[in-house]
Amino acid sequence: MPDAQRNYDAVVIGSGPNGLSAAITLAQAGRSVAVFEGQSTIGGGARSAELTLPGFVHDVCSAVHPMGVTSPFFRSLPLEEYGLEWIQPAAPLAHPLDDGTAVILERSIEETAANFGEDAERYVRFFAPLVSQWSKLENVLLGPLKLMTHPLLGVRFGIHAMRSGSAVARSSFRGERARALFAGIAAHSVLPLEDVPSAAFGVMLQVIGHAAGWPFARGGSQAISNALAEHLKALGGDVISDMPIESLDQVPRARTILCDVTPRQLLAIAGSRLTESFRRLLALYRYGPGVCKVDWALDAPIPWAAEECRRAGTVHLGGTLEEMEVSERAPWQGEIAQRPFVLLAQPTLFDTTRAPSGKHIAWAYCHVPNGSNADVSDRIEQQVERFAPGFRQHILKRSVKLAASMERFNANLVGGDISGGAMDLAQFFLRPTRRQYRTSAKGLYLCSASTPPGGGVHGLCGYLAAQAALSDGL
Repeated sequence: MPDAQRNYDAVVIGSGPNGLSAAITLAQAGRSVAVFEGQSTIGGGARSAELTLPGFVHDVCSAVHPMGVTSPFFRSLPLEEYGLEWIQPAAPLAHPLDDGTAVILERSIEETAANFGEDAERYVRFFAPLVSQWSKLENVLLGPLKLMTHPLLGVRFGIHAMRSGSAVARSSFRGERARALFAGIAAHSVLPLEDVPSAAFGVMLQVIGHAAGWPFARGGSQAISNALAEHLKALGGDVISDMPIESLDQVPRARTILCDVTPRQLLAIAGSRLTESFRRLLALYRYGPGVCKVDWALDAPIPWAAEECRRAGTVHLGGTLEEMEVSERAPWQGEIAQRPFVLLAQPTLFDTTRAPSGKHIAWAYCHVPNGSNADVSDRIEQQVERFAPGFRQHILKRSVKLAASMERFNANLVGGDISGGAMDLAQFFLRPTRRQYRTSAKGLYLCSASTPPGGGVHGLCGYLAAQAALSDGL
C-alpha cells in the first residue's frame, strides 16, 4: 500500500495526465516517486462520472483527445495494456450551417475539400503539405520553444500560425463554408479570433484531424488517467488520493517536488520557498475566459437537421465566421454572446459503453468571462435546437457546471479556465515565466498546463518538466 510518510526521490502534487506523466518519466529513470491527489478520484481534467443518471458516464472536463492520440509521450507507453482504447468517429468534426447542411472535417483532405466548391483547391494547397509532414512537425510543436530541425517546414507552419484566426480564414478562403470550419477550430484557442496566435490552434488541430483524428477514449476520459496510473504503479510508483496538499510541508521529504498546479496554487502552497521576484512574476500570470458546461442524458441521438452530423464525434455550433468573432470576443469584454459558439461532443454514437442500451449522452460548453456565475445552459440549448430542432424533447436530465464553480471540482480550473492560463501571444511560448518548468526554488518544478505546450490531454508538460528535473541532477 502507498505510504504517505515514506521518503521518495520525487513527489508529484496532482494526478492529472501531466502529473502522472511526470511521475512515469521519473519512475522510468529509476527514481522512487509518489503522486498525491486531493480528490477521491484521480485524473484532474481527465475524469468521468455519472453526472446525470445512473449508467450515463459523462466526462467531467475533457472529452475529445486529438492531442492525446498524437502525443509522442503517450505513444511511447503501453497504455493499451491497461485498457486505453481510442475510438475514432467516422469523421472528426461537423460544423452545421443555417441552410440545413454541414461542413464535415474528414480524415481525407480531398473529401474535406469537396465541401468547399471554389475553395477546394485552396484547401488542399493549404493543408496537404502540413499533413504529409506532421511526423516532423509534431515533435517541435508539442513541446517547449526550441530551434526548428526542419526550418522550411517550420516557416510554412509559422506563416499561418502566427496570425489571427480571422486573418487566416479570410485570406486563405473565399467561401463561408471553409472560413466557418477553420474559425470554429481556431476558437479552441479561447482567444478573440482577431488575436494572434489564435490561428495556430486552428492550423494544428485541423492538421491533426487529417493526420490522426479526434478520438474519444472508450469508456470515458477516466480511462486515460487510469491507464497512466496503472502503468506508474507497475513501474513501482505510488498514487495517493484523498490527500489535498495546502503546503509543501505536508508532503514527505523528497529531493524534488513537481507540481501539477497553476501559478495561483503554487503561490499558495509554496510561496514561502520562492523568491520575491518570482512570486511577483507568478502573480502577474493571466487566466483566460471560463466555460459554462452542460452534460445531457438523452433518450435518443441528437436530431441534427444535417444528417451528416451524426458521423462526427465533435460538432461546432457557431454559424459563420462573423458570428463566431462576436461570440469569442465577448468573454474578454466581460460579456456573453446571445448566440455563443458551442463545442459539443456526442460519444455514444460511437461508444455504446457510456449509456444504457438505446440511450445517449452529450457534452457541450461555451466560453464565458472568467469566474462567471451565469448559467447559460439555455443559450447553449438554443444553439443546439437551432441546428437540431426538437433536441430538448430528448433530454432526460442535464448537469450544469458554471465557470465560478469549476474550481471546486478541479483547483486547476481557475475561474473556469480549462487551458491552465490564457494562451495569448505573451503566454504562448514562455509560460508561466521564462523559467518554464523550473522555479526560483531548487528542486521545485511546475508540470501543469501552465507550462509548454499548454492545455490539452497529452502528458507532455509533465514529461518535459520531469526531463528538466533529471537534467538538473535528480
